[in-house]
Amino acid sequence: MTKRSGPTSSSRSRRTRINRTRRPAADRGSSRISARQKIQGAASSASRTTILIAAVSLVVVGTAITSVIVLPLQSYLGQGDEIARLETELERMTAINDDLQAEVSRLRTDAGIEEAARDQLGYVSDGDERETILPFPDLPSDLPNGWPYGLIDAVMTFRTGNP
Repeated sequence: MTKRSGPTSSSRSRRTRINRTRRPAADRGSSRISARQKIQGAASSASRTTILIAAVSLVVVGTAITSVIVLPLQSYLGQGDEIARLETELERMTAINDDLQAEVSRLRTDAGIEEAARDQLGYVSDGDERETILPFPDLPSDLPNGWPYGLIDAVMTFRTGNP
C-alpha cells in the first residue's frame, strides 16, 4: 500500500475543530463589538473597585495616623496651658495657706485669743464698756412721684447732703 496524498475518506474523519467557548444564551447573537464593550466595562468596573479600595484604605490610614500622632500631640501641647493654670492656682492656694498659718500663729498668743474673743464673741474685759453702734441702713432711692413721697424725698436729700 502506498500512501496517497490528498483527501481520503479516512482523512475526512479527522477534521480539526477549533474549540470555541460557548457564550451564554444572553450573549448569543450579539456582535464582538458589544463583547469588547463588555470587557471594557468590566475593566472600568474593576478600576472603579480599585479606586474605591484605595479611597477606603486612605481613610483608614488617615484615621490611624490621626489617632496615633495628632491626638496625642494635641493633648501634649494642651497640657502646657493646663500646667500654667494649675501653677497659678497653686500659688493662690499657697498664699491662702500662708495667711491661714499666720492667723493660727496669732491665735496661739494671749493677745490674739483676746482679740478674737472681742471680735467674734463680744467679750468685754474688766473695766471696758460695751457700746454697739450700727450704721444707718441705706435709703431707698427709687420712690414714686406723688404727695407723700415728695416730702420723704426732701428729707432724704437733706440727710445725704445732695442738693
